[in-house]
Amino acid sequence: MTPEKRIAEDEATGQEAKRLKEDTDDAVEENADNNEDQKEENADNEEQKAATEETTQEDNNSQDSAASSSDTDSKSVVPLSQECGLLVLSGCVQWNLIGRRNQKPAASMQHFAPRRVKAFADIKVVAVASHCSAAHAVIITQEGKVWTMGRNEKGQLGVGDCDDHAGPKQLESLSDVVIVAAACGRNHTLFLSNMGIVYACGDNKSGQCGVGNNSALILTPQKIDFKDAKILKVACGAEFSMIVDKRGYLYSFGCPEYGQLGHNTDGKYFVTSNKLSFQFETSPRRIPVFVECNKGGHPSAVPDVQIVDVACGNNHTVVLDSKKRAYAWGFGGYGRLGHAEPKDEMIPRLIKFFDGHNRGVLKIFSGGSFTIANTELGVYLWGQTKRTGEANMYPKPIQDLYGWNVRSIGCSVTSIVIAADDTVIAWGPSPTYGELGLGDNIKSSTTPEECKLLNGVYVHQVTCSAGFTLYVARNDSEQDKTLLAKLKEITV
Repeated sequence: MTPEKRIAEDEATGQEAKRLKEDTDDAVEENADNNEDQKEENADNEEQKAATEETTQEDNNSQDSAASSSDTDSKSVVPLSQECGLLVLSGCVQWNLIGRRNQKPAASMQHFAPRRVKAFADIKVVAVASHCSAAHAVIITQEGKVWTMGRNEKGQLGVGDCDDHAGPKQLESLSDVVIVAAACGRNHTLFLSNMGIVYACGDNKSGQCGVGNNSALILTPQKIDFKDAKILKVACGAEFSMIVDKRGYLYSFGCPEYGQLGHNTDGKYFVTSNKLSFQFETSPRRIPVFVECNKGGHPSAVPDVQIVDVACGNNHTVVLDSKKRAYAWGFGGYGRLGHAEPKDEMIPRLIKFFDGHNRGVLKIFSGGSFTIANTELGVYLWGQTKRTGEANMYPKPIQDLYGWNVRSIGCSVTSIVIAADDTVIAWGPSPTYGELGLGDNIKSSTTPEECKLLNGVYVHQVTCSAGFTLYVARNDSEQDKTLLAKLKEITV
């Protein structure tokens, strides 16, 4: 074979090999493309499947969440007390004359001994509420129904008018709501439902009803202007109010005149050159800062404050936190704040006396110009409980109460009524309206005295107004019923 032919043959063989290689590469690329397409299709299917499963899971979660939310909504946030009993009353039932100067109630309308109330003879009561500045009260039954009675000049009874009402009235406007607690101011009332919602009625000229305005009167209970969280506690001063939510946050609204709202101001401003007014808080406003301060020193913030209880006097406030520490602020006259000085406090200030080992505060109560604390050391009182004379500028123990198991304390203007063990202890200077319940022959007392007519009676709760006292007395056993049957029954 000549070289030219060999070269031509080699070229032909090379071209054929090249053509075979190209065909093979094309086939490989085509198979690769097919495999890639198959992978993409499978991936798409997997994504679609996953998306479908995720959507299904989200739907299930949404349904579970909705069901859970529904279950939560149907559960009570604030439970109704299980301790119920018979309603007992002592004091004046001529409501419009309580606290009026130069006007004396009729003798038949003043009960210096405890009496059973005929309207509640067959109704089990779980809670009662009033205030040292008030002449009205709230009664809550075992079913969560609410009754009001007393003075109604500003619509504080919540019955839709400002007329006088002789006896207790059930609030039909709250018949669909389970009420578990209440608080009374001088002329306004707060009601707390088991769902943590607060309703208010009565005098609102200072915004103390917390409905977002200061319209003069609210005749039937309205929801307050608050949606941040569920509410667990309510309290009222004379013309202001306090609420505590489930996070332990404290809110105030109403008249700020002496700094009792805790916002570092008394709210005063001049409308004109010679007319003074106040910047009322018409909606609940949180109190963010709590401080401690030595006498004459600089205040420092107290961290991690979670409020669990609150009590209000006429123009001062006392609260208790989860660490059993007490704070007081507002009008400081007569030492009612417990800071050993009579100046007003504009923000919550720690009561240093109880800030120590085994000095924790268990429960707090406020009267017109005094404060009482039930502590790990015993029962302490500060402020003034007499109309004249010296005042306690700092907490002092009530020696006569050592050894008693104190459950509930009612504070009036100057009178104090205490439920302890199987009896009631009371004292207060003259004149009184019979709120002490010591009997027809003992109308006043400057030292603690046992109420002989209630000796042996187990009282769950007691509350005092400006002129009468309500007791919730246990009525379970035959012995309980026998003791209560000895009390006279009255029609209020």
